[in-house]
Amino acid sequence: MKTNLFFLLQLIVQQRNLFCLFCATVLVVGLHERLCNTVNAQATTADATSEETNIEEPDEGSTPDDRLASERPKPLPIDMKIDRRTVIPPALTEFRNREIAQTMHYAGAPWLVRESRQREEDCRTLLEALKVQSGDVLCDMGCGNGFYTLELARMVGPKGLVYAVDIQPEMLRMLARRAADEKLDNIRLILGTPADPRLPQGKIDLVLCVDVYHEFSHPEQMLDRVRESLSEKGRLVLAEFRGEDPEVPIKPLHKMTKAQVRAELEPAGFMLAEEFDRLPWQHLLFFQKLLVQPQ
Repeated sequence: MKTNLFFLLQLIVQQRNLFCLFCATVLVVGLHERLCNTVNAQATTADATSEETNIEEPDEGSTPDDRLASERPKPLPIDMKIDRRTVIPPALTEFRNREIAQTMHYAGAPWLVRESRQREEDCRTLLEALKVQSGDVLCDMGCGNGFYTLELARMVGPKGLVYAVDIQPEMLRMLARRAADEKLDNIRLILGTPADPRLPQGKIDLVLCVDVYHEFSHPEQMLDRVRESLSEKGRLVLAEFRGEDPEVPIKPLHKMTKAQVRAELEPAGFMLAEEFDRLPWQHLLFFQKLLVQPQ
């Protein structure tokens, strides 16, 4: 290729032949394309090798801390096996004269683990009020990035289990990483749907919904599924910001009164069993399922 090109250039200079000029141009373009194809092939091979190995080699200038970060434990698996054939009814905007709040977007996850949360909500007292026992099987419904999930997993111990359910896979991925970093493997992460948390039937000792129930877009279906998941003595526990208290600095859309909660849960086959009123901003209401659901 190079010899032919040199010969043609000599002819062009000596004879000013337009045909030779055209041929030289074709050869130059061909040489350029061949060079580009070689470079692209090398790049593609390098990319394929990187994808197959899934290993990120540290840079020569990387520090020991960088290498330790690359050796973090593998995130916990997430059960995302939703049956896409199941038809989900249209979301409600109102239920029993209550406007339903929008689900908090995963972009707001840092707010769930804010430094001031313990001071504002007294989360430790809430956890103590649950009276969790070692070996219990729990569900953190609407778990988000795991503020309560991790603590519940520690409370039930290695013989217990916590189902962490959320409808946003992004939230579950955050929790999967945090749980792995904390070396907690007694957590099962489940991607639910707005109408089904995909919990096992008759196995859950306590389902905890912290500031979550008022965002259910399909409350009747969700309450039916939660009721089915509870063990014989299982409890559904709702923590909701007090709608009766104007001093609680939360938008009314994200508050509920005790009367509202009972008006929605009792027709779904639940009975109020206990009230805990010592939290700064929230109601904490304990429900048991009725053996016979109201008609």
